[in-house]
Amino acid sequence: MSEAETREPLRGRIVPFPGGAPGPQAGPAAPPQQVTFSRDELRTILNLYGRRVAEGEWRDYAIDFARDRAVFAIYRRSSELPLYRIVKDPKLARRQGAFSVETTSGLVLKRGHELAHVLRVLDKSLKLVSG
Repeated sequence: MSEAETREPLRGRIVPFPGGAPGPQAGPAAPPQQVTFSRDELRTILNLYGRRVAEGEWRDYAIDFARDRAVFAIYRRSSELPLYRIVKDPKLARRQGAFSVETTSGLVLKRGHELAHVLRVLDKSLKLVSG
């Protein structure tokens, strides 16, 4: 390397580490850009959503992935406000639980650590009919 190259910062260049082994990381890992639902979480939500669509109660949904939380909004009609919002907020994971089901007015129906347990508040229970 010439003297001018040693004084310049090494921007945009790939410089091999001496000995071929990588060194320690320069700093802490970068935080995730946005919160998302995992594949299993989304499968659980869509299973419930599919059953309720088949019953004719729900007709549309929207998913929003933000930096601090993920939201699955459920609509009766696409022109209305969402009936329910299924929210994943990792900041609450150690306290009340990362998952919650909220109404249009912001009322929290259920909050917990396990998504399947939280979604039970939206799932219709079967009733015994005698006769």
